[in-house]
Amino acid sequence: MTRELHLNAFLMEAGHHEAAWRLPESIPGAGIDVQHYIALAQIAEAAKFDSIFFADGSVAQGTGEFRVPGQIEPLTLLTAVAGATSRIGLIATASTTYNDPYGLARRFASVDHASNGRAGWNIVTSATSEEAVNFSLEERPLQATRYERADEFLQVALKLWDSWGDDHFVGDKAGARWGDPSRLRRIDHRGKHFQVAGPLNVPRPVQGYPLLVQAGASEQGKAFAARYAEAIFVAHQTLEQGQAFYADMKARAAAEGRDPAHVLVLPGIVPIIGSTEAEATAKARELDDLRIPEYGLRQLATILEVDEGDLELDAPLPRAVVEQTRREGFDSRSRLVIDLAEREGLTVRQLLGRLGGGRGHNVVIGTPEQVADTIEAWFTQGAADGFNVMGAALPSGLVTFVETVVPLLRERGLFRSEYAGTTLREHYGLPRPANQFEAEGAQVVQPA
Repeated sequence: MTRELHLNAFLMEAGHHEAAWRLPESIPGAGIDVQHYIALAQIAEAAKFDSIFFADGSVAQGTGEFRVPGQIEPLTLLTAVAGATSRIGLIATASTTYNDPYGLARRFASVDHASNGRAGWNIVTSATSEEAVNFSLEERPLQATRYERADEFLQVALKLWDSWGDDHFVGDKAGARWGDPSRLRRIDHRGKHFQVAGPLNVPRPVQGYPLLVQAGASEQGKAFAARYAEAIFVAHQTLEQGQAFYADMKARAAAEGRDPAHVLVLPGIVPIIGSTEAEATAKARELDDLRIPEYGLRQLATILEVDEGDLELDAPLPRAVVEQTRREGFDSRSRLVIDLAEREGLTVRQLLGRLGGGRGHNVVIGTPEQVADTIEAWFTQGAADGFNVMGAALPSGLVTFVETVVPLLRERGLFRSEYAGTTLREHYGLPRPANQFEAEGAQVVQPA
């Protein structure tokens, strides 16, 4: 079977560049405009993208002075998008730290049914202290505790999705049997963090489970992904970084007894495209000129877990920041940012310019051919199974990518012209998981 490139459209209000909302053609209120997101999803679906993705966090970002501080809750948004599309996958972020397994398993199962099998869950453990205080906590749990909870959370969610047999529904009017009670099961989970009886009150998802996505690249994040993730969203600046991560994750998945081909690695790419290099550079410069340094500095300080006053704009990153070996929040992203600054000898001001387009994701400025070359190189040289496409400005960045780069990828035999299946798992070439309670010898408890 020929290996196929996968494309996910990462949709973020007016665009991923921090100044995108200031462009003349942008919609400043895009973050709360449902029709904006529906239109973007339809563009991606027409181009046969595998999926779209909405990130999320349970905190208002900043003061709202320089950029929208939040957006519509993503599972609600996915349900709206599901009704306006028919094939494209629908992925949203939800935290295992600030949700409970029963409620979240129910919501994702519901989206999977509402979309006829197109739901995906980007699993996060929530990195910021600001989120904790919105959930009656004085401080975020330690990273080790967050991942320990996440592991048990996933175990419970999988059990709940499997608490209905696929063949539970009977619908026998004459015999007065709506369903087969032997196919509805309690899970009686008793663990360190959760005690859940079950069963779920929504039938097993169309896909068995929603597609499981993970985006943490810390050591604990990678271990978690090796056990559970079917797609990994990640940020890399260089082909070599991408190759090292790709090989590591495939090996980790194999060590967990999983098929490495069923763990797809999708780095982020922020394409800024022009018909010539000069035109692409001019587009990038226009966006850069609209940046607000105060906003970028605040974002950088959050990633590095320092005070803004600790960073001097026209000096390199402080040595104490560079040499800090571990952070409880954005550990892997902070290391990526520090490596970029050190590798290229950047001042803080220059670093802010490099991060403005995609918060550490790879910004590729060039012609459609140059962007397609980058994608092909990473795909064929062991750095990616596909890409998280992040339009610097939306919708224009996505439209340009679809109209100019996607045809080149098809000409090179890398990307589909039509969908081969109907579910998100089918788009990603992944099997529908078996029900764990239907395995030979499985212990089943009936509902009380």
